[in-house]
Amino acid sequence: MRFPNQVRTVESFAALLEARLDNGINALCWPRTLAGNFAEIVSVLGPGEGVVPIDETRLRSLALSPTGQLAREVMLADFKLLQAHGLAPELNCIYAYPRDEDATVLSTDVYSWHADSAPIETATWLCTYHGASSEGLPNTQALRKSDDPILRVALLREYGGEDDAGFAEFLREHGYALHYEAFPKAETWSFGIGHLWRIAVDWPGSPVPPCIHRAPSQTPGGLPRLLLIC
Repeated sequence: MRFPNQVRTVESFAALLEARLDNGINALCWPRTLAGNFAEIVSVLGPGEGVVPIDETRLRSLALSPTGQLAREVMLADFKLLQAHGLAPELNCIYAYPRDEDATVLSTDVYSWHADSAPIETATWLCTYHGASSEGLPNTQALRKSDDPILRVALLREYGGEDDAGFAEFLREHGYALHYEAFPKAETWSFGIGHLWRIAVDWPGSPVPPCIHRAPSQTPGGLPRLLLIC
C-alpha cells in the first residue's frame, strides 16, 4: 500500500486519535484487514436510492449469517469507539450521491475533487467497509478551480462584481473555494477498504492544507458503499 508523503500510517486507534495533523501531514490512516461479510449486509439491505442512513436498530434487525453478524459487530464497534471519544459518526449505505445538476460554472458535488471545511479545529473521519472507496489527490498536484484564470473570469461574471473581498466571500459561501482540478497525470490514491482515516479539513489557523479527496464514481447497477463518516 503506497501513499504520498502527506499521508502517515499508524498502528492503532489511539495513535490515530493522538497524532498531529502538521508538518506536512494532512491525512492519517490506520490500515486494517477486517473480518466479516460486509457484502452480505449490503445484499440484505436491498435496493435503494441516494444516501440511506443505517442506525443501530436497523443494523441489528438484519437477519445475517455468522460472517455477516461478524461484519455488523465490526461496524458497531467502530461506531461506538468514535462516539466514546466525543465524535458523531454516521453509517450510510450509499447508492449514489446527489449530482450538482444546476452548476453554471463548476460542480460542487462530492464527485468533484474537494476539501472539507469547518469554522473550528476538527478533522473528517471515514472508513469504507464495502464498495468503491474514496480517492485522494496530492495537494502538490492540484489547482484550486477558483484560481484557474478562465474559471475565475466565469465566476466573477456569476458574482457580478470585482475581484475583491466580497468575491472571496462569495467563493466561500458557494463552496467554490473548496474544489480542485487534478494536474495532468496526477498520482491519485485510494483510501482502500477497511482502513480508518482521519483527514485534515480547511479551518482557520490549520497548520496544513486540507486533504483533497472525492467520492468514487458510481454507475447504475454498481455496488453500493457502506461508509462510516464523521
